[in-house]
Amino acid sequence: MSDPVATLPSPRSAADVFWDDSRPLWFNPSLFISPVFDSESFISDLRTFVPFDTLRSHLSSRNRELLDHINRDYADFANLSTKLVDIDATAGRMRAPLLELREEINEFRGSVEATRVARAIGLNQRCGAADAREVLESSLDAFRVVSKVEKLIQQQQDGASTTGTQSRLLERIAGELNRLKFHMTHAQNLPFTESLEKRIQSASVLFDASLRNCFIDGINNRDSKVLYNCLRAYAATDNTKNAEEIFRTTIVAPFIHKVIAHEAYAGTSGDELENDYRQIKHFFSKDCKMLLEISSTDKSGLHVFNFLANSILKEVLSAIQKVKPGVFSPGRPTEFLKNYKASLDFLAYLEGYCPSRSAVTKFRAEAICIEFMKQWNVGVYFSLRFQEIAGGLDSALTSASLVFIPDSDSDKRSSPVLMLGQSVTLLESLRSCWKEDILVFSAADNFLRLALQLLSRYCNWVSSAVDARKSNASLSPGCEWAVSATAEDFIYVIHDVNCVVSEVRGDYIGHISHYLSSCSSEVLDLVRKSMLQGVESLDNVLPLVKKTIIEVIVDKSVEELSQLKGIAATCMMSNKPVPIRHSRAGAAASGVTDHNESGTEKMCMQLFLDLQEYGRNICALGLNPADIEPYCSLWKCVAPPDRQNTISV
Repeated sequence: MSDPVATLPSPRSAADVFWDDSRPLWFNPSLFISPVFDSESFISDLRTFVPFDTLRSHLSSRNRELLDHINRDYADFANLSTKLVDIDATAGRMRAPLLELREEINEFRGSVEATRVARAIGLNQRCGAADAREVLESSLDAFRVVSKVEKLIQQQQDGASTTGTQSRLLERIAGELNRLKFHMTHAQNLPFTESLEKRIQSASVLFDASLRNCFIDGINNRDSKVLYNCLRAYAATDNTKNAEEIFRTTIVAPFIHKVIAHEAYAGTSGDELENDYRQIKHFFSKDCKMLLEISSTDKSGLHVFNFLANSILKEVLSAIQKVKPGVFSPGRPTEFLKNYKASLDFLAYLEGYCPSRSAVTKFRAEAICIEFMKQWNVGVYFSLRFQEIAGGLDSALTSASLVFIPDSDSDKRSSPVLMLGQSVTLLESLRSCWKEDILVFSAADNFLRLALQLLSRYCNWVSSAVDARKSNASLSPGCEWAVSATAEDFIYVIHDVNCVVSEVRGDYIGHISHYLSSCSSEVLDLVRKSMLQGVESLDNVLPLVKKTIIEVIVDKSVEELSQLKGIAATCMMSNKPVPIRHSRAGAAASGVTDHNESGTEKMCMQLFLDLQEYGRNICALGLNPADIEPYCSLWKCVAPPDRQNTISV
């Protein structure tokens, strides 16, 4: 009889062993079960903050507790060795079933692995068989489809059916050819399929020829059903380029060459395209509209065609390049702009046949459309216009003298009325930047920059004239007039500057905003701010011109006042009669000699007469001399006593 296996008691807590769980804070029992526990290190660490006597006292208490515990459970400790008799035999009996279980598991694992490998091999064989079967089926299907296509083509060629029936049959053949292409793709590089290639090629040639003839008949007869079936056939065989090329060469090209070549040979319109485009538009709306509408039918699957770009625009570009290559030359800016705008209008006409915005985007992204726009070198055109506009203003501003516009030339004046030819040229140049027969919308930013440069050039001309007045050295071209300019000349300059500023801030900016109305509000705001900033520089130069006018008047006044010495000397002569006219009217203007008048009285009378004449000149300017305080003070000094209180000129 085997001994029963002794059941080990469950571990007891520290309270059961040591009767309580109280221990010092510095004592950590978990350190004793640490794999790296070292008693010497433990004691040395504790001695750094726990007195040695405390450690010894705690050790003594633990020893006493251990002895008490052993004495209390001594019977259990004594019987422990008797209860563990024949422990190896017991372990052996427990190990035997485990070894048997391990062997069974290993055998089962091997069986499962063998089954898995066999199943994987079977699956690979099945996949290979499925692939081979698919290739075989594709080869057989390709053979059947080739035979069917040949039969249908023969039926189409032998039958005397109508064009509509032929178009439906051709659409059916196209579907079979599409299937054939699919089967041939899955059965490539096989001797059987390679033997079918000649038959497929022959059938494709016959099909293309029949479809071409049917497509042309549908266009000529304007049969929408035939055209629809033919286009679906081309789309099914992924041969849209062929349909676009047939339409271009057989329908579009003859008419385009007839129109453009006839105009060129007749010499009626030279290199102008407007009349050519007009005839082409009429032709398209009459003979091509049906095909374009069919190809753009919603949910028809015919959106893959782009007759507008690859047939119509391509042929138009080719004809222009061959017959009228001069239209693309910007050397004649007026003709170039006219043809360019006519071409843009023609493109807009073609875009009108696009059924959606995405179709318009697709049309503009076509290579032929991009190539067509590249032919128009707008950059060179702007350079020529820049030289023309800026050169005209520069020639006017480099003139050595001011050019005054007489009143008789009122028809030459701009609105508002300007006094100087330089200002008239500036305003005309500014307006030229935004004329319909000059401006190109795609280069509007360049023309805006040109307008700002014109304003800057005019402002620099005015400021240079002011500087030239102060210093005669190193005069800039066009500023020679400022050296000898009168105050009236600078007044004319101020008048014209104010007129230009008023015109730009008013109608000119309004005209630009109207022309750029299709742009966003942010763009319009930037344009408006840039123009206002441009004329602000003209406003800033006005104080300098006014200061120059003051300097001119002061210099002239000094020169005139120097003549007072001559008046005093003349009046002091005893035999000089009393003056009766202002001194500027004539040096000898005097009355009867009066020896009772003193020289001072004669001098005051002469100054009084001159002051009256000066007052009349002030009135001619629209001013009241009585409102001028210095004039009133001078009047009281030289006027006779009976006229000092009343200023009358």
